[in-house]
Amino acid sequence: MKKEVEIKHLPMEEKKRLVAEGKMHWFFPGHVVEQTIICIVVFLILITLATVFPPALDEMADPFTTPEHIKPEWYFLAAYQELKIAEKLMFIGAWAPKIIGIGMQGVAVGFLFAIPFLDPNPARQYAKRKIALALGVMAVLGFIGLTVWGHLS
Repeated sequence: MKKEVEIKHLPMEEKKRLVAEGKMHWFFPGHVVEQTIICIVVFLILITLATVFPPALDEMADPFTTPEHIKPEWYFLAAYQELKIAEKLMFIGAWAPKIIGIGMQGVAVGFLFAIPFLDPNPARQYAKRKIALALGVMAVLGFIGLTVWGHLS
C-alpha cells in the first residue's frame, strides 16, 4: 500500500506545483467562495419561500391577558401553582400576588442553598445525615405536590 501524504505537510513549492497542474486547489479563496455562494443561494431560497408562502397568522396577541387553556410545561407547573396560590392574597393589595409569588420561589431556592448549613453534620453517608435527607425529601415532595396540583387545576 502506498502511504498518502497529507497536503498540509507538503512543501510550499510542491503545493504550488499541484495547484498549477489542477490536481488540488487552495482552501482560501476557492473553497470559502464556493461555500459562501451555496449559503447565499440557500438563504435566497428560504427568503423566497417565506415571501411566497407566508405563515398563517391568527389574531394579535394580547400581552395583558393569558388565555384560560394555557398551561406551562411540567417543569414550570410548580412555580405556576405558587403564583396561583399567591393570587389568594389579593386582599393585601394589588402588588401582593406578584411580589409574594416570586418571593416564595426565591425562598424555596434559598432553602435549598441553606440545607448544608442547617445540618452541620460532617458525615458523608446519607443514613447519618437525617436532617439534610429529611429536608431534601420534603423539598422534592413539595415540588412534586405543586406540580401535580398545577397539572390538575
